[in-house]
Amino acid sequence: MEFYQSSGTSSVDYGVDDRGPKSGKAPSSNEDRLDSGLDSLKEDEYAEVARDIGRLRVDCAPRAREECCEPWKHEVTEDGDTFLHLAIIHEAQDAAVRIIEMSVSDPFLNKQNYQRQTALHLAVVTEQPLVVERLLEAGCDPTLVDNNGNTALHIACRTGSLSCFSLLTQNCQEHLPAVLHTPNYSGQKCLHLVSIHGYLSLVENLISLGADINAQEQCNGRTALHLAVDLQNSELVRLLVNRGADVNSVTYGGHTAYHLTYGRQNTDIQKILFDLTANDLRELPDSESEDSEDDYKDEELSDEEIYDDIKMMGQK
Repeated sequence: MEFYQSSGTSSVDYGVDDRGPKSGKAPSSNEDRLDSGLDSLKEDEYAEVARDIGRLRVDCAPRAREECCEPWKHEVTEDGDTFLHLAIIHEAQDAAVRIIEMSVSDPFLNKQNYQRQTALHLAVVTEQPLVVERLLEAGCDPTLVDNNGNTALHIACRTGSLSCFSLLTQNCQEHLPAVLHTPNYSGQKCLHLVSIHGYLSLVENLISLGADINAQEQCNGRTALHLAVDLQNSELVRLLVNRGADVNSVTYGGHTAYHLTYGRQNTDIQKILFDLTANDLRELPDSESEDSEDDYKDEELSDEEIYDDIKMMGQK
């Protein structure tokens, strides 16, 4: 079987959309690569790849398939994409489903390309619920992360795909608690991602499924409530407060959600949080810069003390 390698990349953007989960495909950006060669393959090369996929042994009996050699499972492009990756990238759904049927419980399903994307990641990125469902039924591992630390559910949360989100949460009960508590490499868990993008229904779903409503981002300690205030999303603030979010939780810098209302135009959020926040946590904490300035004021060094480590000709 002749195999063609791709030579380019393209990308997809998971943009913020405060209107709620999306049902269409995500637009392009440079953050995450959607494919390894969608735009780089010429028409004749793409047609040849499609023919190669079509020539796969789909008529073999299960026992015969185990015994016969299937070299196509080991073929990868220069970007590490398998035939299954390519079929999903090019939305050749029938071919993808046939490959999945031939690879049930096979480690091949979990192969990661050079951006550590599995077929499941790409199926969510391209929003192909049927392929997501077949992959999960065939034994694809939903806990694997890409090179940004995102599981397939992280991606569904960021894109707001209701269909992929439902499939991943309903068909991964065994792994769901671990996935919900897994932060990506930006320190964000699934609840943080849906909060940032304002997907209220997904926020409620995640909390109902066991996501920690007070989980803190690893980089700065913000909770979903802090993020809601930062984004001035009053609906999300109310939802989180009603679901029991801790208004007294502080970031690593010592700031409550109420502190983040200072200087913001939305007075409704400030009113909601003022009465709920503990009295001793309403005042802004002293900044580190002020503390450090005071320290230096109390300590005046002479020129001799400042430059006492300079040596000339071996002498101080």
